[in-house]
Amino acid sequence: MEARIANAAARSGRKRSDITLLAVTKKFPAAVIQEAYELGLREFGENYVQEFERKRVELPGCAGARFHLIGHLQSNKSKKAAEIFQVIETVDTVKLARRLDEEGRPLDVMIEVKLSSEDAKAGAAPEDVPGLADAIRATTHLRLLGLMTMPPWSDDGEQSRPYFARLRELAERNHLPQLSMGMSHDLEAAIEEGATIVRIGTALFGPRKKD
Repeated sequence: MEARIANAAARSGRKRSDITLLAVTKKFPAAVIQEAYELGLREFGENYVQEFERKRVELPGCAGARFHLIGHLQSNKSKKAAEIFQVIETVDTVKLARRLDEEGRPLDVMIEVKLSSEDAKAGAAPEDVPGLADAIRATTHLRLLGLMTMPPWSDDGEQSRPYFARLRELAERNHLPQLSMGMSHDLEAAIEEGATIVRIGTALFGPRKKD
């Protein structure tokens, strides 16, 4: 995995240190997070508030670890999310941003952007990003890092490239430095298009159990 990230960074004239490996641990037990932590990983991604709430009680010794929520967040779960996560990557409405801010905890956040027409995908429309970014910047406790997206699934990682390029252009227009994009199958295209966070699960931990 390190070689893939480093090679993609080198091809695009970037430094490996500019790219964060976010270990996606949804549906894996707390023991897997603990082992990854002991091997040096510090940034972890989870999709579900309730799942991570259960697991975190088994992780008392992970000082310095940061946990990112990368799944859709309903506003009625914003209180618990603000309590247990350090980063919320899926803010997609002004209402949700304000709910998170009202919890009074310092939080790093990203705006999830919907760039495909798939009904299953969540996120703010590209044209709504400037207003949402302004609203987040006006809050007291939220720090806006950048943008996040999830392209349509394809076995061919190159199919994701146009979506990554669009997200980069949108971030540049809105003066946002960070881009969370790319997974195990398309991380090279993501890094070449400017990703600063790649969300890697399968390539690190193997396939997840099916629901």
